[in-house]
Amino acid sequence: MDIDALKNELKDIADKEQAFILSRFFKTGKGGYGEGDVFLGIKVPETRKIAKKYYLLGLKDIQKALDDDIHEIRFAALVVLLEKYKRSESEKEKKDIFDFYIKNIRKSINNWDLVDLSCPQLVGDFLFDKPKDVLYRLSLSENLWERRVSIISTFYFIKNRRFDDTLNIAERLLQDKEDLIHKAVGWMLREVGKRDIEAERDFLKKHYRTMPRTSLRYAIEKMEEEERQEFLRR
Repeated sequence: MDIDALKNELKDIADKEQAFILSRFFKTGKGGYGEGDVFLGIKVPETRKIAKKYYLLGLKDIQKALDDDIHEIRFAALVVLLEKYKRSESEKEKKDIFDFYIKNIRKSINNWDLVDLSCPQLVGDFLFDKPKDVLYRLSLSENLWERRVSIISTFYFIKNRRFDDTLNIAERLLQDKEDLIHKAVGWMLREVGKRDIEAERDFLKKHYRTMPRTSLRYAIEKMEEEERQEFLRR
C-alpha cells in the first residue's frame, strides 16, 4: 500500500452533490474560515474505514497526504497518523509523531473537524504527563487552528479529570475574535461541568458578564433552565 493507493480509493467514491454541500458547510467561499478547501464529498465513516488500512504508511507519505488540497485526503492522513500514534511502541516514536503534528497545524490541519478529530487523542495524550508549555504558546498564536488546538487538546485532560489547563487556556481565549474559538471554549467548559459542575460554576461566575455570548451559551447548555437563565441575565 502507498499514498497514491489511498488517494485513489478516496477519489473512486467521490460524490459531487455531497461535495457541494460540504463546501458550503465548511465555509470554503471567499473570506470563510475554510476558504479554498476542496471536497470529494465522502462521509466520515467511509473515509475512516479506508484510511485505517494504511497505518503502515511512513511520515513522508502522510506528509504528502497532508499537503494535498483535498479535505478528505488530509482527514484520512490524520486518521492514519492517529493509528500510527496508538500503535507506537516507544516514547521516541510518539514524540516524533507529536512534533510532526505540531509542525503541520498551520498549513494542513486547517479546519475545525481536522483539529477536533486529532488533537485530543494525539496532543492531549502526549502532553498529559508532561509540561503543557506548547499549548499555552499555541493559545497566543495569530493562527486560528493553532489556538483551537490549544483548547481542544485539553479534552483529553478533562476526560481524565484534570481541569486546570482547560480553565487557564479558556481564560486566555475569552476575548478571541473568532466564533470557532468561542464555540470551542464553551464546549470545553461544558465538558468540565459534566465532571465537576462546581469548577465550571466558579469559572462562569468570574467571567460570565464579559465572555462571548456564544461561549456562555455552549458552556451552560446542560444546566437546569433556572440556572441557565441566571447566567444569561447580564
